[in-house]
Amino acid sequence: MDIDSVRFIMGASTGIGLAAASGFRVFLPPFLLSVWFKLGLMDVDLEGSDFEFLSSDMSLIVMGSASLMEILAYKVPFLDNALDAVATPLAGLAGVTVVAITLQGTDPAIQWAFAIIAGGSTSIGIQSATVAGRGLSSVASLGVANPIFSMVEDLFSLLIVLIALLAPFLALIGILFALGILVRRRLGPVKTEKGHGH
Repeated sequence: MDIDSVRFIMGASTGIGLAAASGFRVFLPPFLLSVWFKLGLMDVDLEGSDFEFLSSDMSLIVMGSASLMEILAYKVPFLDNALDAVATPLAGLAGVTVVAITLQGTDPAIQWAFAIIAGGSTSIGIQSATVAGRGLSSVASLGVANPIFSMVEDLFSLLIVLIALLAPFLALIGILFALGILVRRRLGPVKTEKGHGH
């Protein structure tokens, strides 16, 4: 395996991890990724690319503010349910973007195809699951438990981002496992018929 293949796998693993985290919080993963670039800890050259803004001071301020407002807004019962209608498409966009950023420098066709298919579907899949969970919480507790549900989402998003940036392969394995469980629950139990011998 050559260095380009290794770099692609590392970038893809990091990107998918960040995309999954975007399913919990839209702005937190891009904000922390921006911090990572600002500290010079990301082995991706954004100079001259469409994503060069990510390492700017203005980007840090804007995304940091947006992240804080999102976190606080999700602590208000029923406002959080309304926000989900906006957050779902934004999560998909964030998932595509973070994967495209981590794959910067690869062939653009591969970069964007992978970002749209893997990044977008991962973030929307996670976001859809959180929407369903919040809906159940709203009905079961009349919204009282929603702030707790939101704090769990904050924690998951933060942990997944840190794992994706520090140990991308571990993040990828965990996300694939979680998505597998979600898909299995959506499809329901698989029934198998056993033949009877005569």
